[in-house]
Amino acid sequence: MARLRPAVLSTGYRRLLRPALFAAAGGDPEAVHEATLERLEQLGRHPHLVRALRRLTAVDGAEVELAGIRFPGPVGLAAGMDKGARAVTAWQGLGFSHVEVGTVTAHPQPGNPRPRVFRAPLSGGLVNRMGFNNDGAAAVADRLARAGVRRGNGAAGVPVGISLGKSKVTPLPEAVEDYLTSLRLLAPHADYLAVNVSSPNTPGLRRLQDGGHLRELVTALVAETRTLAGDAAAPVPVLVKLAPDLGDEALDEVLEVCEDAGAAGIIATNTTTSRDGLVGLDQRLVDEPGGLSGAPLRDRARAVVARVSSRSALPVIGVGGIMTADDALALLDAGARLVQVYTGFIYAGPGLVAEITARHARRQAPAGTPSLGRRA
Repeated sequence: MARLRPAVLSTGYRRLLRPALFAAAGGDPEAVHEATLERLEQLGRHPHLVRALRRLTAVDGAEVELAGIRFPGPVGLAAGMDKGARAVTAWQGLGFSHVEVGTVTAHPQPGNPRPRVFRAPLSGGLVNRMGFNNDGAAAVADRLARAGVRRGNGAAGVPVGISLGKSKVTPLPEAVEDYLTSLRLLAPHADYLAVNVSSPNTPGLRRLQDGGHLRELVTALVAETRTLAGDAAAPVPVLVKLAPDLGDEALDEVLEVCEDAGAAGIIATNTTTSRDGLVGLDQRLVDEPGGLSGAPLRDRARAVVARVSSRSALPVIGVGGIMTADDALALLDAGARLVQVYTGFIYAGPGLVAEITARHARRQAPAGTPSLGRRA
């Protein structure tokens, strides 16, 4: 079967689909997001169609290993796109090597009032203040079970990570037990768990990045994964997702804590509270609360990935500012082993995933190997 060229995917999306999507629902980004997720959820109910799409988008020779997990390529879907794992069996069809669902909290919660997502098209960015809106850990675990998604079984076609966050109603002193509640429900369905202590949209959450709080939290979560695994299997890897707004000294302290507490890796970065990089009419969003993602985050995400990689042996998943394949390759060159996209996927479509994967595979191929990722 002939593979789809990344350039064809990108051109079709940019010229035809993106303008229609951005104009739909009166220009409401969240409404478009929900409608798109519903279509993907429907696609996921037809495994033969997903497999056919996967054959069109797959690229040989792009495999990556991180935390003992084999990924078929370098590009995953970042948390936030599929909070409730509604389309978890469909994302492989768009070329993703893994999908990180969530962020999921122990208690179901509606999130912040709407509107809470704002496009910054001139700047290639998004501002969101969703507030961990999700169905709660029990409901998400049930959905994953019904879809047949369990650790290592391949029902989703690619590895599944689950991002865990603190419930808004839970006081900070009770945060550890709140995360543990979610972990116990969701660990059987996760190839890895991501500890989200870095969203700017839950009051007080980023305080969990402080050394004492973070040490207690990560130590407890890692210990629980070991208890759940018993002697029969390796525990589910626990990765920690960091904010881009940490200074170098604070970042170094966090890395030391993560290493000591047994974390298996770092995800760098989350959205930023900075508004640097907003240009022209997008500057209307300067005073809009929430986290900024996309192109304005590019340089800071790259700097954080580089510092983490130079200061720690923990493997890194790079996230933030990936709008082109060059952006992704720069994060990989800075030390990331995998990358994840969200805002770039919204602006560039599935062609971005295909191009990053194909170029990564070509860089990995021995000299003289025929070019990968083209029509067969």
